[in-house]
Amino acid sequence: MKKIGLIGYGWLGSRISTVISKNYKIYTTTTSPGKLQEIISKGIHAELAVFGKGQEEFTDPWSVVPDLDVIIITVPFSEKRSSHQELQDKFSKLFSFIGKFEKQIFFMSSTSVYPDDPGIFTEEMLRPEDVFVENHIKKGFPRVNILRLGGLMGDERLLKNFKVSDLSGVVNHIHFKDIAEVILKMIEKNVHGKVYNVVAPFHPSKREVIAAQNKQLIDKVHDNNKQRIISSEKLISELDYTFIYADPKKFHL
Repeated sequence: MKKIGLIGYGWLGSRISTVISKNYKIYTTTTSPGKLQEIISKGIHAELAVFGKGQEEFTDPWSVVPDLDVIIITVPFSEKRSSHQELQDKFSKLFSFIGKFEKQIFFMSSTSVYPDDPGIFTEEMLRPEDVFVENHIKKGFPRVNILRLGGLMGDERLLKNFKVSDLSGVVNHIHFKDIAEVILKMIEKNVHGKVYNVVAPFHPSKREVIAAQNKQLIDKVHDNNKQRIISSEKLISELDYTFIYADPKKFHL
């Protein structure tokens, strides 16, 4: 059985683990001492690893790395929440923790790297070298797969549970199960060095999504030509991938 290292057992990491643990042995990390025993009780090998600001001391390099077949990094690296210096320090800790790893590796980026303007955005419109965070992960791991994730949804994360503005705007969302299945597909195909937008291919308005989640019927009220749409066509074509949750109006079903 292949061994997967999952760095970051937060909201997304824990759900990816639930999906992929059926076929792979999971080794993971958490920043919370309180969560450690809870994770271990699920039969998952877990260790503490903190990469954030203010951590004077840091854990030794991850001892399991030489035995891993795949590493998935879900630890967030947000330019909106951290300065470039803080992010550089965080990457330095991450690189020291992983060490040399030349097998398959995944990094969770975000569609927020694209301009907040109307239009259809594809991967070719923005190189990783021109994105601060993506450029840094590629310096450490040149063959890394970068997944630009849409708004994370699934389970209790439903649009109706958020304070929402601009209800006429369309969504660029993704269900966590599709993220996990895309990763599994890429592992199966032994894909390296790719950048993919991981976003559900349908883009209803926020009003439509909330109405569906509240079991209400409304007419379609937006014009996609005037909206910001993140395209997942490259992923669909190259991986021959069929989304489990293609329509965000059905994420709650």
